[in-house]
Amino acid sequence: MIDIKLVRKEPEKVKELLSRRDKSYAAKVDELLAVDSERRALITEVEELKSKRNKYSKEIGKLFKEGKREEGLKLKEEVEKISERIVSLEKELAEVEKRFEELILSIPNLPHPSVPVGEDEEDNVVVRYWGEKPEFSFEPLPHWDIAKELDILDFERAAKLSGSRFVIYKKWGAKLERALINFMLDLHTGEHGYEEIIPPFLVNTKTMTGTGQLPKFEEDLYKIKDEDLWLIPTAEVPLTNIHAGEILPEKELPKYYTAYTPCFRKEAGSHGKDVRGIMRLHQFNKVELVKIVHPDTSYEELEKLVREAEKVLQLLGLHYRVVELCTGDLGFSAAKTYDIEVWIPSQNRYREISSCSNCEDFQARRAKIRFRDRDGKVRLVHTLNGSGLAVGRTVIALLEQYQQEDGSVVIPEVLRDYLKTDRITPE
Repeated sequence: MIDIKLVRKEPEKVKELLSRRDKSYAAKVDELLAVDSERRALITEVEELKSKRNKYSKEIGKLFKEGKREEGLKLKEEVEKISERIVSLEKELAEVEKRFEELILSIPNLPHPSVPVGEDEEDNVVVRYWGEKPEFSFEPLPHWDIAKELDILDFERAAKLSGSRFVIYKKWGAKLERALINFMLDLHTGEHGYEEIIPPFLVNTKTMTGTGQLPKFEEDLYKIKDEDLWLIPTAEVPLTNIHAGEILPEKELPKYYTAYTPCFRKEAGSHGKDVRGIMRLHQFNKVELVKIVHPDTSYEELEKLVREAEKVLQLLGLHYRVVELCTGDLGFSAAKTYDIEVWIPSQNRYREISSCSNCEDFQARRAKIRFRDRDGKVRLVHTLNGSGLAVGRTVIALLEQYQQEDGSVVIPEVLRDYLKTDRITPE
């Protein structure tokens, strides 16, 4: 949630920054300020009337004690009128408060001044490449054809069970997915200093709102009927909210959390995109990284977060690039984001495998995650998140970059102890 104090103090600066995302946000800021002004005026009027009512109520008792009954009754009538006015204004205020909350929750984070200005992914800036594109003496196959030959993914039976955009991992496919999850968690906990968490996969509306998934992205989320529970679209949601409503001692910062979870998304608006294979599923596995940090260090932590996610691909020997997202492609809660895009030979393009973002205090303000600094002042933390990595997309990259002409797939060295083999071959 953006800081309403900043919006009041520097409205033109806020509008200019938000216009870098989309020019329509300037009008929304003006609307927010108008509703905020109305809200504050109502609050002031209600408080003044309550103060007057309290004062008059004390005077009524005094007048009756002094035998001034008529004056007391007159004042009592005035108090009743004031009470009626307060009830009316409080109803009006409740409506205005609701509109204010809807507006402020619909406005995205301010992009960091360093974020390149652009409209969409075409304007993202390549920061660096790692490794070389694999070369093949044959026409590389897409991962669904490789998987078919190896008999490790079953789309037809998954569709029978659940519909489109689901998959059954089996045999070496299931083992490979599990090996990757364990490898990623071992790396992040063993070398990068993260604390491993197994969070709930179902969370309430307040939790979804805290990280910014609600109300904006409701149509892409799965809701449990007649219950205040949602299936998580990413472990970012429960991990970031672990400290919702808390005030942490400064000495406990930073906090690093990692978790493997399945993720659930309706993929609304993705009709016709990536209809084959496991690139875009309703249920997929991901290892997530979340940092809760001191505001002074959050941009150092962002660079470190990207390097930690990159390390997974480097150890797997998979060619990738890092891009900085432009303002028009930036996620709702993010102030600055780097995407790690892995090379997919069959598509002859790079595809996102991790998105690493600094949300600054945007999520912390919504979820009320704070810390008490050394001077005793209570301040908002900064939150960061990134995939470390999306497991299914790592499987895609591995199958495609390590495929062999005989239909087999070589297993990267770091996974061989997990899988107890150096190659998956057709049966």
